[in-house]
Amino acid sequence: MIDTPYLAVDVGRLDRNIESMADRARSAGLDLRPHAKTHKCAEIAQRQLAAGAVGLTVATIGEAEAFTDAVADRGDSGRADLFIAYPLWVTPGKGARLRSLARRTRLRLAVDSVAGADRLATELRGTDVEVVVEIDSGQHRTGTEPDQAGAVARAAVDLGLNVVGVFTFPGHGYGPDDTRRRAAEQEFQALSVAAERLRDNGIEPVVRSGGSTPTVEFAASVALTEVRPGVYPFNDAQQLELGSCGFDQVALTAVATVVHRTGTRVVTDAGSKILGADRPPWVSGFGRVLDAPEAIITSLSEHHAVIEVGSGSVWDVGSTVRVIPNHVCTAVNLVDELVAWFPDGSEERWPVIARGANA
Repeated sequence: MIDTPYLAVDVGRLDRNIESMADRARSAGLDLRPHAKTHKCAEIAQRQLAAGAVGLTVATIGEAEAFTDAVADRGDSGRADLFIAYPLWVTPGKGARLRSLARRTRLRLAVDSVAGADRLATELRGTDVEVVVEIDSGQHRTGTEPDQAGAVARAAVDLGLNVVGVFTFPGHGYGPDDTRRRAAEQEFQALSVAAERLRDNGIEPVVRSGGSTPTVEFAASVALTEVRPGVYPFNDAQQLELGSCGFDQVALTAVATVVHRTGTRVVTDAGSKILGADRPPWVSGFGRVLDAPEAIITSLSEHHAVIEVGSGSVWDVGSTVRVIPNHVCTAVNLVDELVAWFPDGSEERWPVIARGANA
């Protein structure tokens, strides 16, 4: 018996989600490079690679270091294949870490400015790292304008870097109504323009990378060669409310105990320190309850969730409930391990190997 609260993974659902996304990418003629910042877990990364992923996307050098020794490429090189999908400002300290990674992995890095390319070249010139130029396709976070991609790429090549293409992240695809589709259309348009600007500068954009869990269903090989969804192995309450998944596709929950009840209002022992505190304005509450879709999580404190269960549900004190976090990536980063539930009733503990690897 494990004391609550803890994060549990339904491995049967997890494996179905992984296979479904791999099939979708294959059917669309796209490479799948899932973002491991969601799960930070070697066992899940290995399942994704076994299902056909060409490599992994990571968020930080620390995550790349964690996964380098945990997973291996299925090719002849025997090395992990990793893409750090953010434009790094490469200091000498980061440069030393990246050079170490480049000796042990097939490594892809990002730039979105001439200044960033210059720093990258200063620290990593002579290594075999690949470089892609980040494009802003509408989120307005990082990335250069699509029309400027050729100039950035040309400067990077002149500095001695091996530029292989362009990428973007349609993070503005998180929203109600037709937001997901519109973001995907903007992504395709931006990548198409950027690819042409690279060709104008004599650089073939072999890699055209994009995609997120909310937008990947609209992905096509017309503009893309690769997609990088992250949340899909688990899904979460945001994906439910976006329509990207159903309750039967949610594979990770916080297992919690009801510690108080007043009428139709109950309180569980899973608060923001295991669920995370994210609540976009378009979602209905601070998460969802897997076995009670009508329930509303009305508030969170650090160690408690207040849930309005409605008149149709009777949850006594001591009952166990499964709560779906709004944003699974932040929830996973709050725990040291995941409890994996297998279809045969057995359990395993899966370490969150990249927890806190923020630099």
